[in-house]
Amino acid sequence: MTRTLLFACDLSAENRAAFGRAIQLAVDSGARLDALHVLDPHLPRQALHDLEQAVVAEMERLLTDIREDYALPAPQALLQTVAGAPFEEIIREAHERRADLILLGGHRKRGEPELVAGTTLARVIRGAPCPVISAIHPVTQEWRDILVPVDFSLTCRHTLRETLKRFPEARLTLLHAWDIPGERELGSSGDFARWRDGELARLREQLEREVDQLMSEVESVPELSLELEQGDPLEVLLTRLRRQPPDLLALSYRARRGQQSRLTARLLAEPHCDIMVCRAW
Repeated sequence: MTRTLLFACDLSAENRAAFGRAIQLAVDSGARLDALHVLDPHLPRQALHDLEQAVVAEMERLLTDIREDYALPAPQALLQTVAGAPFEEIIREAHERRADLILLGGHRKRGEPELVAGTTLARVIRGAPCPVISAIHPVTQEWRDILVPVDFSLTCRHTLRETLKRFPEARLTLLHAWDIPGERELGSSGDFARWRDGELARLREQLEREVDQLMSEVESVPELSLELEQGDPLEVLLTRLRRQPPDLLALSYRARRGQQSRLTARLLAEPHCDIMVCRAW
């Protein structure tokens, strides 16, 4: 069965980088690229018909231009329009097409995490049946360095598995944030410091066992490093992204279905890199 990559195309200038990334990913993985544009269902029937033809023609033109600009091969592609609410149609089409991946451009509400929840991107992430990538950088910026925040959750293991499967040639940095009780009050105590160091050693050993188990499930073993940093997970991650942004962030989605993740909202409002969001079912 042919794999399917679903790309939500809105024809905006900001969407161009995501379109190029979608073409490259489809070519590299041998997937069919389904580019989808969602039309306003409240337009008159004749206007919808005329607009559909114009939009498909514009998507074909963009596909050709982007391929020529970046010297990309031609993917197996299907360019279509549907009418409805954008996030609902993207999720529905992903289910019906059994998409392996959904790719969208970044949203325009930068620096406003309280407004992210209502964006098409955030709504698709909350309901998508597969990983979702938000791409803001041009395809010339290869995904060589990938950052994966890790813990012992099922969602995290799923995200790491997806990353290993999809990007076997990349360099992965696994980042775990730790916060041992008593650190602020007893950090200078010699006895506490020895106990803390022992706990950190056991934590690293447990994380390494988890990683080794996942690595045994994939054919190609990438370059990988494990880093432990003290602090709140969100602040540790944001500090790392500001200081040393990766090419791609592979993020686990932690909220319940239909609810907004505080971490995801902050990262979408303050994007430092392309983001792949995964959840476990």
